Amino acid sequence: MKILLTTDWFTPAVNGVVTSVLNLRKGLEGRGHEVRTLTLSRSTSSCVQDGVYYLRSMGVGAVYPKARLGVPLQKKLVKELLAWGPDIVHSNCEFSTFPAACHIAEKANALLLHTYHTVYENYTHYFSPSQAWGKKVVRQFSRWVACRTDGIIAPSEKTAALLRGYGVQCPLYVIPTGIAKPQTASQAESQLLRKNLGIPDDQTVLLYLGRLAKEKNCEELLRAMLRFREAPVTLLLVGDGPDRKPLETLAHQLHLDGHIVFAGMVPPDQVGRYYQLGDLFVSASASETQGLTYMEALRAGVPLLCRRDACLDGVVIQGVNGWQYTEEEVFAACVEQFLKHPECREQMGRSALISGQRFSIEAFAQEMESLYLERLHARCRKAQESA
Repeated sequence: MKILLTTDWFTPAVNGVVTSVLNLRKGLEGRGHEVRTLTLSRSTSSCVQDGVYYLRSMGVGAVYPKARLGVPLQKKLVKELLAWGPDIVHSNCEFSTFPAACHIAEKANALLLHTYHTVYENYTHYFSPSQAWGKKVVRQFSRWVACRTDGIIAPSEKTAALLRGYGVQCPLYVIPTGIAKPQTASQAESQLLRKNLGIPDDQTVLLYLGRLAKEKNCEELLRAMLRFREAPVTLLLVGDGPDRKPLETLAHQLHLDGHIVFAGMVPPDQVGRYYQLGDLFVSASASETQGLTYMEALRAGVPLLCRRDACLDGVVIQGVNGWQYTEEEVFAACVEQFLKHPECREQMGRSALISGQRFSIEAFAQEMESLYLERLHARCRKAQESA
């Protein structure tokens, strides 16, 4: 098959959409398919490089950090893609590249599928002073996107249920994103990184990895650390974002400077080294559509301790590969149990590693390939019946 993936976000940006697109392309090409990508350039110039079509764009960081907006459809690149003739157009963003995906799918008579990566209800504070008004806009916009596609792919049942609640009528499919197993470092390299971060050898490391933003609720993690000021526990926050400075200020106000480490943004190929430092992956976010970092942690053999969220149903097996919590007291009790029982830590680490295998790139590509073929065959049967 010839498959066109469209996305507003692409490298060097680091987020779940980019990870999904890169891994899907890798997996599909590994299965013998021809894949091209349509995305936005980081400048006002368009170009084509290594099967990636970059549409000129402009920055709109005032709306969302590092976001870009595509300028009107660029006919030359679109003509090249139409001449190539995709069988599937798989959209991954709802904004600048979505009109191009719709146009190309229509002109090429290709199937248009779309992955709904982001629960925009949790991001209304970026564009609306009223949460109620913002949610209404999100519902209407989501229905508008869905009715222009041949089907929506949700990365979790949580997202699919949300879309049903919006009144989305098109076919819905649940396919979790596949991820690579994080790269590891030698024991000596890991010890050096730990030393450079100022984490003593005797400390148990609670690892958070992701954006430092309001919707991630990292403040709750810092407040939970108040219970462990006398314990050998360090909270390691890896990532950056608009809430980093307020969180650093809060850590100082809570007198937690010796127990909180802000590592900042790290290159994607270095992320595995930080998972190696983590004993327990923690998150207080309830804004995830799927939570790729949760899956990365499992693939790295790091158990989870996360605020209860429907996206974790079937992912966290309570007390086996991690825990879900609803109250800070439960969070603290789980950490205490983890600290007191080394055999529990070892067993949970092994269980995490085993459960993470289901989120491989190969499994992701195979499920997506099956969906593509099923929809193409269904369209063919429908055409034959109406002939």
